[in-house]
Amino acid sequence: MSDRSARRSIYGMSVSINVPADARPRLRRARDHADRRYAETLDLETLAAVAGMSKFHFQRLFTTTYGVSPATYVSQRRIERAQDLLRATNLTVTEVCHAVGFSSVGSFSSRFRELVGCSPSDFQRRYADGAPRIPGCYIFMWGLAERSSATEEKHTRIAAP
Repeated sequence: MSDRSARRSIYGMSVSINVPADARPRLRRARDHADRRYAETLDLETLAAVAGMSKFHFQRLFTTTYGVSPATYVSQRRIERAQDLLRATNLTVTEVCHAVGFSSVGSFSSRFRELVGCSPSDFQRRYADGAPRIPGCYIFMWGLAERSSATEEKHTRIAAP
């Protein structure tokens, strides 16, 4: 397999950066990990470990391959999931913020506004057309909102005979 070459502009100069063919499956593994566990605390070291690379090498190759940094990718996934929850549930903005992995409502709201173009509460109001919404207690009870693995293990132990 040949290497994937990408052109990036660095300080106004066009530079060709190669992504080795053997790195692509490892980058996909890290991206899939971020897709599955976006609600958990994900940092560069964790994703790089999943890919089996140093964090600096991982950052450079991920950004070259997908066009966004790992942190931006995780943030975008969280906002996409937040949009789903705001449209379909009766959860508050604060509950949605924490359900998708943000620890601060302020950073969640500013990132949401940056990506979507309106505040989370305005977005939620736009979809409040009288259609029945899924109650928040049902969302958390049946796992439609992501839970941490520690919470899932606790519920599994309680349910086990």
